[in-house]
Amino acid sequence: MLKIAWSDIFAHALPEGHRFPMAKYDLLPEQLLYEGTITGKNLFAPEPLPEQHILHTHDATYWKRLRDLELTPSEIRKTGFPHSPELINREVVIMNGTLQASLFALEYGIGMNIAGGTHHAFTDRGEGFCLLNDIAIAANYLLKYKGIKKVLVVDLDVHQGNGTAQIFEQEPRVYTFSMHCGHNYPFHKERSDLDIPLADGTDDKTYLAILSDTLPRLLDKLQPEFVFFQSGVDVLATDKLGKLAMTIDGCKERDRLVLDLCHKNKIPVTVSMGGGYSRQIAHIVEAHANTFRLAQHIFF
Repeated sequence: MLKIAWSDIFAHALPEGHRFPMAKYDLLPEQLLYEGTITGKNLFAPEPLPEQHILHTHDATYWKRLRDLELTPSEIRKTGFPHSPELINREVVIMNGTLQASLFALEYGIGMNIAGGTHHAFTDRGEGFCLLNDIAIAANYLLKYKGIKKVLVVDLDVHQGNGTAQIFEQEPRVYTFSMHCGHNYPFHKERSDLDIPLADGTDDKTYLAILSDTLPRLLDKLQPEFVFFQSGVDVLATDKLGKLAMTIDGCKERDRLVLDLCHKNKIPVTVSMGGGYSRQIAHIVEAHANTFRLAQHIFF
């Protein structure tokens, strides 16, 4: 059964002024339920992640200052959100959503989080709407407790997964692959194990050709036991914060390629939604919904 992490705090714990496009966290499950792609049994509400699992990835001093609302105004500005206890709790719940989705992936082949993909969070700081790094926390949990020896992070958000790259820079068991717009945030890039910077205006045909050439070879070379897929839809031409030129259909084919390869190679995969900032919320919801539709079709 497809299991999807969702909580109403994903949207409602955000401060006023930050609700759009974060409304997708409510609209997306509503759409999937309405059309019959999922039922209520597919959704699970994660509890806050125990602190010990945060500390396997994040610096203890940073976590304490974040938890206790002690970051400086400059540090807070870099995260993009005014901080509150509700916001920090939201982040901790999202972290456990991805971790629990990973455990479901071990059982069913795939697990998903309506939120997550917080790839701009570093070991000791947050940036770009990311306070803690859900992919890194879940990957470290699998390495520590589940005997996984090789993880591949496939980050296809329009922005480089700089925080994830930094966290795993010295960890050979985690291979970080980021395919992103080269001339976009973050302006200082970290070094992933494989970075593919794309030119502004990259279209469906070019994007899919590069990905279909790269990802199968990576899987053959690395033989990963687990994949984390950051499936941001800010690759769309309509996105306010992206500079690529992909269509909704092209984005769907991107997701099909990744999920098909994981399924055919029997590699468990956890999917986090990542970014999406198109002016029309319908474009964001439709592009994200395709990821869940494909997961149901391919895996179940």
